[in-house]
Order: sequence, then structure tokens, then C-alpha cells
Amino acid sequence: MITILETAPLNTIQDQGRPGYRNLGVGSSGVMDSLALEIGNILLGNAPEAACIELQTYPFVIRFDTPTSFAITGIEATLTLDDRPVLTWSVETAAPGQVLRVGIPKTGARAYICVEGGIDVPVVLGSRSTQLRGGFGGMDGRFLEAGDELATKPASASLSGYGAVPPARVLENQSGDGKTVLLRAVPGADYARFTPESRERFWDQGWRITPQSNRVGYRLSGTPLTLLERIELRSYGIIPGIVQVPPAGEPIVQLADANTAGGYPRIATVIEADLWRLSQARIGTSIRFVECSHKTGIAAQQPIDSYLDDLRLMVAHYRASCQSRNGTNSRGTA
Repeated sequence: MITILETAPLNTIQDQGRPGYRNLGVGSSGVMDSLALEIGNILLGNAPEAACIELQTYPFVIRFDTPTSFAITGIEATLTLDDRPVLTWSVETAAPGQVLRVGIPKTGARAYICVEGGIDVPVVLGSRSTQLRGGFGGMDGRFLEAGDELATKPASASLSGYGAVPPARVLENQSGDGKTVLLRAVPGADYARFTPESRERFWDQGWRITPQSNRVGYRLSGTPLTLLERIELRSYGIIPGIVQVPPAGEPIVQLADANTAGGYPRIATVIEADLWRLSQARIGTSIRFVECSHKTGIAAQQPIDSYLDDLRLMVAHYRASCQSRNGTNSRGTA
């Protein structure tokens, strides 16, 4: 059991999402950074569908009321368990009564508190994710509040001392100057409807993530894009990554809580392999789109899959070593 002692708005229970209901007008929800959650679940030996706490606002303070193994992924930040510093991207086991404090991130925007066995809230339409618009899933479809109690599985062993190298350090670095996040994207279905100048500007200029951004989508600011002529499109299905351009000419990148349908012209789609990078970009960050083909977009998933396979092997080796030593811990890193 976990008790939330301090939280701000926007923090929710999420898992990998609620697929299969978009035709009924129900969005997928789920974590913004699916890679960070997958890493946390692998570290803890969880099923892929295990739920976590997604943090967007800080500080965040919880008390462990039962022995609990946990890992915090997604960010680099100051963490303390009682008064002892602990590392992100690493596994620790808390004793009953210990308090975990998550400070403001030094890098990254969203943190994921993963616990062994996952956060136990009711499954609604095949997922534990919070659907804020519909008001269901997670904790009654709302943000977490101080005083909330979350059911967890008691730790099966005292796990600690191993973790993962943050993916941004080992996967291909797309942000060449360290200040601008580069996102690979495939030209969209309505790409040819934009003027040649707008098409060129879409790729060449930097776009700033505005304060009007949220889990539904990131609104970008920059020199507006224009169409060859005004058009009215039939509504079409939307998935995370689609870049729409409303009449004002500044793009919106659809994200985890994206609408299920829309009608703005689609200039591009960010490839799935880069969505985690966008999800960890903060308000005010500059991003730039890099044109790529469908083939390149699909191939971009391979380094991520290899990273995750290596992590699974490391965790399996560590657990096997612990069992052979009758529970004595050793250190490992993938």
C-alpha cells in the first residue's frame, strides 16, 4: 500500500493504454513516455500491462505502508527515501513507513513511479489508465490527491543495487546541439496541400512548445504554415504522433490523450520511435522535424528493441544470481 502525502495537479495512474476503442470515441490514454514505463516494468519483473504513477508536476511525496520494490524512470532528479538519496532508473526496496520524495527534474519532464506488481486499481475497458475526459480509470478518472491510498503488491524480495542506463544516453542522439529536440517525421496525407514555402519551413524552422500544451497534444509556435487553398476535410481517425495544422497555421502534435477523430490538415506524423523524446520535452523547448521515409521510421524501432532485450537479459541474470546466492544482492547495469 502507498499513501500519497503531497502532490500537485496533473499526476495520474497510467499504463500502456487502452487500445481497441477508438472507433467508439474512447481514446487510448496511457503513459506519455511508453519506453520509460517499459523499462521500469522490466527492472521490476512486472507484466507489460502493469500500471504506474505518471508525474507531470513536482514535488511528489509518498509513504510506503508495506515493503515495496520500486523504480523511478523518465527523468533525472533528486530523490530521497527518508533522508537517504536514491537513484533514478534503479531498483530499491522501501520498508514500511519510509517516505519517498521526488524533486523537480534536472532533465526530462515526466517521471514514472513503477512498483513491483504494478499499481492495483480497477481495470476499465482493458486498462488501468486514467481517462480524464471520460472520468474513468485510475483513481475514479481524476488526478491524484493527497491522502489517496494505492494498493500495491508486497515486495517478494529485497531488490536493490541494479538499474538501467537512461535510453537518452545510449540510443542514437537526435538532438545535435543539445538544445533542440530533433524528431523524425513522415510527410502526412495532406502534405501536398500546403504551399511549397510552408513545406520547406515546416522542416527547416525550429518550433517552440507552448504553455497551451498538455497530454492531448503539444501546441507549437513559429512562423505559420499556409495552404494552397482553403479546404474542408472529412473527419478522420487520429493517433499519437499526427501533426495537424489548424487555421492559425501553427502545428499541434497529437499525444497520448489525443482526440479519436479530427479534421485539420495533416502535414506529417512523428515516428513512434521518437515519441518518447517529445514526451520528455518541457514547455518552451525548441523542436525541429526531420523528414524520413516509412522504411526509416520502422527501422528506427530496432535500436530500442535491442536496448530492451539487453535489459531483460541483465535483469534475468541478476535475479538468477540472487537466487543462487540465497538472496544476496549483487550490482548490475544494462
